[in-house]
Amino acid sequence: MKFARLRRASLGGALAIALALASAACGGSDSEKSPNGLEKTNLNVGVMPIIEGAAVQIAITKGYFKAEGLTVNLKQIAGGAAAIPQLKSGQLDISQGGHVGWLLAADSGTLKPKIIAEASSMTKNLNAILVAKDSTISSPKDLVGKKIATNAKHDQIALLVRSALAPYGVQIDEDKDFQLIPFPNQEAALKEKKVDAVVVPEPFVTQIQQNIGARLLTDFSTGVTKDIPITGYAASEDFVKENPKTVAAFQRAIVKAQADAADRAVLQEVVPKYTKLPPAVISVVALNDFPTSTSASRIQRVADVMKQFGYLKHDIDVNSIVVQNG
Repeated sequence: MKFARLRRASLGGALAIALALASAACGGSDSEKSPNGLEKTNLNVGVMPIIEGAAVQIAITKGYFKAEGLTVNLKQIAGGAAAIPQLKSGQLDISQGGHVGWLLAADSGTLKPKIIAEASSMTKNLNAILVAKDSTISSPKDLVGKKIATNAKHDQIALLVRSALAPYGVQIDEDKDFQLIPFPNQEAALKEKKVDAVVVPEPFVTQIQQNIGARLLTDFSTGVTKDIPITGYAASEDFVKENPKTVAAFQRAIVKAQADAADRAVLQEVVPKYTKLPPAVISVVALNDFPTSTSASRIQRVADVMKQFGYLKHDIDVNSIVVQNG
């Protein structure tokens, strides 16, 4: 009897050890699996098919994410607004989007965003107001009461227009003055005189000038929007709290890729892989700046301009939203 009891105990102990080893081999947390101790190693990242999002593509191509222990799955989105519900639900872990969108979400409470990296900032002719070559409009002040094509109301482009025209005494009524036309269709609208001016980003700035001889009336590289941050990468507050090491790893990879993106030759190689832009176009368009640090004071400028033009109901301290580079 005593021998039988000892044998059963020995078998039970062996079985417990075997089960524990099997559990360790098949399960465990992401941090236990990750050699870098990351809380999560597989990320779903929202991206837009624009030059400003090149860093994510570069970080994949050059293995910067892999070196940090990350596998990044890209999900194409139409814009930052589309990303907000997906970040909230967990369908996306991180997404590219305009800072205006992140700050609007914070102001309204639709999402508690955390900006973890800057993607782009303003440069000369990156975004511009164009008029037809034979237009009688010769100055921004001539846009009073004119029909202006833009892709959306109460968004980042609209804010840029309002802030750029304010020094000329032009007050924009977005509901009355703006004509909603997708960027690819604005060239035809201007050519056919359906609108008096168009507001477009690159590559449309260059393409519309080349195709129909449109004149550049003004851009947004001076005044309150000089060097202003445009887009960045954000996550929800909960995601950042639960995955600080993962966020820091993403930041390190993006910083390396942002530095590479400053080389136009790198962009010519990478951008055609995720957009319809050929290398020849990328060689001539105005490029945004690709910041390699994330600055709350820079992004605070966006919030201040938004408050000035009534986009925000509350004062926003951007320090509470920005996560410094890890």
